[in-house]
Formats: sequence, C-alpha cells, structure tokens
Amino acid sequence: MNKAMPTHAASASEADLASPADHGTHAAEHQPIAAKPPRAAGTANANPKVPAQRSTADEIALPSTLLDITPQQAGTQTLLRGLAILEAAAAGVRDLRTFGAALGTTRSTTHRLVSSLVQARYLRQVQGGYLLGPKLIELGTIALEQMPLTAVARQHLESLAEQTLDTIHLGVRDGDDVLYIDKIPGTRGLEMRSRVGHRMPLASTGIGKAMMLDLTPDVWQSLFDASRRALAGVSFKPDNRPDAQTFMQRMTNYAAGGYTFDLEENEASIRCVAAPVRDASGAVVAALSVASTIPYMSLERMDELIPVVQREARAISEELGWRAPQPATRRIKR
Repeated sequence: MNKAMPTHAASASEADLASPADHGTHAAEHQPIAAKPPRAAGTANANPKVPAQRSTADEIALPSTLLDITPQQAGTQTLLRGLAILEAAAAGVRDLRTFGAALGTTRSTTHRLVSSLVQARYLRQVQGGYLLGPKLIELGTIALEQMPLTAVARQHLESLAEQTLDTIHLGVRDGDDVLYIDKIPGTRGLEMRSRVGHRMPLASTGIGKAMMLDLTPDVWQSLFDASRRALAGVSFKPDNRPDAQTFMQRMTNYAAGGYTFDLEENEASIRCVAAPVRDASGAVVAALSVASTIPYMSLERMDELIPVVQREARAISEELGWRAPQPATRRIKR
C-alpha cells in the first residue's frame, strides 16, 4: 500500500496563479538570486525588529511555508499566495481585507488572486464574502479514493458499526497528530466533534495512541509533551488528562495488550477503544476505534470490546498484506 498521504494541488487557467517563468517544478531553484524589490505600501512589515500593527490576520494560523517567500522561490510566489488564500479561507477568513492582511498583499493583488480562484472554482463568492469552492470538494473526494486504505477498511468499519452501534473512526498519523480519514456515526443519537479531515494530538486520543504502540518510551514522552502544548488552552471539565507518569504506565500496558483506551482525555464524557492497523511489513499505518459516551461505554464494556476491535483491525491488516507471526513449532521426539 502506498502510505504517503495525498497531496493537495491547486491550478487555474489564469496567469495570476502560475508565473510564466515557472513552467518546471524546480525552475525557480536554478534562477540567480535577485535583490528583493521595494515592498509596496500596505504590505507586511519587512523589518522583524519593528513590530507590525496587529490585525485580524494575526489570529489566522497559516503554514509559514506558504507565506515565507524567499528570493529563490520568487517564480512560485503567486502560486504560494493562492494556496495561502485557500488556507486562510479554511481558517475562517471571508473578506478581501483580511485575506490581504493575512498574506501581506495589496488590495489589488489580493483581488486579482481571489478572482482567479473564484473563476477556477477553488473559491466561491457568497453574500458576505468568500467560501471554499466545489473544486476542492472534487479534489478531496478523488484524494480519498486514491488512498486504498479507506476502500479496504470500509467494509470492516461497517461491520464494527453494526456490531457495536457506536461511532467508528479510522485515522492515520500526520506528524504529531491523528488525521481522521473515515467516520461512521453511531446509531444511538449521539454526535461527536470528530469529522473526516479533523486532526487531534496523537497522545490525547485512543486512535492516536494505537499508532504509538510500536514507538519507544522516549517518543511516547515527546508526543505526550506535544499533546499538552497543543491542548494547553483547551478547558476540560472534568479534567481527566493523565499526568506523565500515569500516561507512560498506561502506554506500557497498552503496548503489551495491543490496544488503547481514551478515557475522556480528548472530549468530556467520551470514551473509546482502539487498535492498530498494520501493513505487509508489520508497521503500524493506521488505527480504528469505537467511541461512545460513558452511559454506553462502561469500563467493563470497554474490556469486552478489545477483542472485537482487534479482530476488525487484524482483518484490515491482513487485506493490506500483514500476517500474524506464527508460533514456533516444536518437534516431538518419538
């Protein structure tokens, strides 16, 4: 199976989205380094020692790689800005002024970029501003279809949903996070904040911890620290997040048993049971989980669900080429 995550590409017929000089993937890397042109009025502060005036864009979390344009990347600047606009729209930006503030571009440049994205259907204009467009839905659907894991796992997720009546998740690792790539809502009338495309810190979720089972204790600790930093501003009532010592002890037990729990560590009153999915090499490439609220997920039921979840996780793993280690046979002397 191809374990690489799908990439998201953006294209348009307008020249605003692709510089004529940038016909090759690495063309800009071979151009001589030119001096930076004077910064236009209204753009971001170029001097890092002089604080820029705070704007709404300060609260928009955009990947720095889309905004930190170096001279070597000058040929792809327009494309990167177009991608940054899409990231900003996904983060909640709706109007031209805030797009421009987030990117550090003039109003005319921002308008030209946004208009090209609208024409190419990557954005759509509605009353009150702009939203992500239908082209991204098309590409997202294709990206999921091109990830064999979702197709292979779907029937097993459905089987698990029928057996448990609870919410079923399938996720893969993305850095320090778990990325949910499939979800089947439960039939008990409950709704959870998780959704396909949603990310959460690995160490705070059952499905994330299942992908950590083969890692070393040092990496467990590192991911635990990363989770704490990511959720530092999130209020938990009651706060059931374990301390480092408790977390490490639990992970030791989980690794020995081949499963993990989420004991309200990610969302109040939500518990889950998870197990890893392996590929032909035996590496953990994903995980699945069964989740529900406390009234339907007592500790006793969680213990009962362990073999059920593990069975479906093993079934997916076997379709990906994994085979359970065979016990060594012993010859009987006659």
